[in-house]
Parts: sequence; structure tokens; C-alpha cells
Amino acid sequence: MPDSIADLLPALVDFRRDLHAHPELGFKEHRTAARIATALRDAGLEVHEGIGGTGIVGVLKAGSSDRAIALRADMDALPIQEQTGLAHASCHAGVFHGCGHDGHSTMLLGAALHLARTRRFDGTIHFIFQPAEEGLGGAWAMVQDGLFRRFPSQRVFALHNWPDLPAGTVATRPGPIMAAADKFEITLKGKGGHAAMPHVTPDAVLAAGDLVGQLNTIISRRIPPTSSAVLSVTRIQGGHAHNVLPAAVTLGGTVRSFDPAVQDTIEAALRQVVAGVALASGTQADITYDRYYPATINDADAAEEALRIAASVCTAVRAPEPAFTSEDFAFMLQACKGAYLWLGQGGASAPLHHPSYDFNDAIIPTGVSLFCALAESRS
Repeated sequence: MPDSIADLLPALVDFRRDLHAHPELGFKEHRTAARIATALRDAGLEVHEGIGGTGIVGVLKAGSSDRAIALRADMDALPIQEQTGLAHASCHAGVFHGCGHDGHSTMLLGAALHLARTRRFDGTIHFIFQPAEEGLGGAWAMVQDGLFRRFPSQRVFALHNWPDLPAGTVATRPGPIMAAADKFEITLKGKGGHAAMPHVTPDAVLAAGDLVGQLNTIISRRIPPTSSAVLSVTRIQGGHAHNVLPAAVTLGGTVRSFDPAVQDTIEAALRQVVAGVALASGTQADITYDRYYPATINDADAAEEALRIAASVCTAVRAPEPAFTSEDFAFMLQACKGAYLWLGQGGASAPLHHPSYDFNDAIIPTGVSLFCALAESRS
């Protein structure tokens, strides 16, 4: 690890823990963005604020090349009550950095500070600090706000801490690395009535029970065994008394997949199954189906390049399979060639999105070094 990165580490750990103690939800990262923008300006970067809401782009140039690379980190926290008991625990009830975005932003900031001092690259680096990754599509908002038109780049890279990998190990793969995320809500409507007289009203509860079973056959009976997909019903709501048949029951859930054709098949099958259950039960059905994040698909050349560069910094491995979790960096990869990487967090005491999770500060130098290596190689 270069001495200049080592010199930055105490301040970076303090910065990360300050972000952790002051988490902000998507599109509300005003304090976080302000702190990052100030640090970038103090280091001599050109800073652009308010992109896609609270997004920031720091621009650093050296030499005379017209080559450019973009590096991205996410800034937002989750609507979870923290249960770590740490000295730097969240001071905001119900808001918590339970996915490590405080660490991602810190590592990218550390790379910007290091590269601003060393200038061992030729070209332009765009440091993207993105809002609202957690389900709100901050990457889409930044792209729609002209991110790559205003800051054109040949490659864009991002990383995410990964508790399942040894600390400091980097993994990625060509092609799909994270799943598309769809969500659905289905409401089955009867008329409601006395539970002692079920013959006079369509039974929405019975129909909902039948529907759950049938929805769970879609993957096994409509999707080829060689394709990967998941459908999960995660919520059922209806009724309030033991002797009343409710007028409506609502179900919700999620679908994860990697292939748009598979995604189309699942949505069509879901609508068919719902229509069939409604017809058979005499209920009426309303369906809302939202494809909110596409699959995160790495450019093959960019992924191979990232693995090669990562191997110069730490242990780099080819991920054997993608993950079924989703990531809105997918929108950036649709607009610019690049790759998404996992950075091992080590044997964390809790998984991502768990109330007891905390980012492992010991991997900050690896993340900073990786971002710097990607910039110095491509720029």
C-alpha cells in the first residue's frame, strides 16, 4: 500500500464513521453530499453538485490524453433501526447504513484525495457519488440528468463490499453479476360477508391461498431449468375478525432474473395465473407489476480488465455465478461500458441489510487502492 494512502487512513476511518453516525435516506443525502463536495474541492477537484437530485461528480484531470474513466460510489442509507451498539452508531432513529454505502463513499473519496496528490494518470477521472441506490433509482436519475453526456467516459466501474468473500479479495465476472428486480402487488376482491355464510360471497382469502401455491409453480413449470430466476410472495394482508370474510386480500412479492426474455415469461405467466384464480374463485383481481431495476450486466472486456487490474492490488477471483440481489448501477452500465465488482468484507458479524451490520474499516485501503489502480490503468 502506498505511503500516501496509509497517511490518509486515520482521516478516512473518521470520515466513514461520521457518515455512519449521520445516515440519510435516498435523495435526502444533503449532509453527506456537502461533506464529500467540500473534501473534493479542498483537494483541488472540479465539483458538480445536484446531479440527479443530490448526486455529485468530482472531476480530476492530468496530462493531455482525452481518455476518461468514471468511478462510482453510492451514498444513501436504509430505513432500518440500527442494533450495533457501536460508539459511531446512527444518531437518527430508523435510519442506518446497513449496506456499507458509508464505506463505499469513503473509499472513493480516499481515491480522489490520493490521485489528486499523485497525478499518476493521463486523462480525466470522474468520481461519481450517487444518491438513492436502495430501491429509488438514483443511478437512473443521474443518467437521465445527463451524467454521461456531461461527463463522457470510456469505462465506468463500481464496487460493493461483500461479506461472503474474504477481506480484501475482489471478485467479478463477465456478463450478469446482479439480478433484475421486479415487484408485484395483487389485490383479490370479493364482496365480504359473514364467515358462517361463505356461499354468498367470493372468498378472497381462499383465492389468495390458492394463488400463492400457483405463483410458486411459475419458476419450476414455465422457466427452463437452465435459466435462473426466483419468485417469492413476501406479504399477504386481509381480514380483521374471526367471523368476517374480508372484501379484499392483497399479496405482494418480488421476482429476480437475469434474462429479459425470462423476465417477460414470468410476468406474462403471473398475469395468466392471477386471471385464472380470479375466474375460478369469482373474485376480481388488480395487478401492479413494476420492473424497477434491470439486471446488472458487466461488459466482458471491462470485467476482464478489472480482474487483471485488481490482481495487481489484492487477490482477484472470477465470480462463479451472479447474485440474486439487485443494483441500480445497472442503469449506468446500460449507458456506458464498465463492470461491477465485489470487495470482500470478511467474516462480518451480520449480513448486509441486517440491523447489526457494520462496514469493515480494515478494507478501506484495499478499496482505495483498487479505485486508484483502475484510474491509473485506464486514464
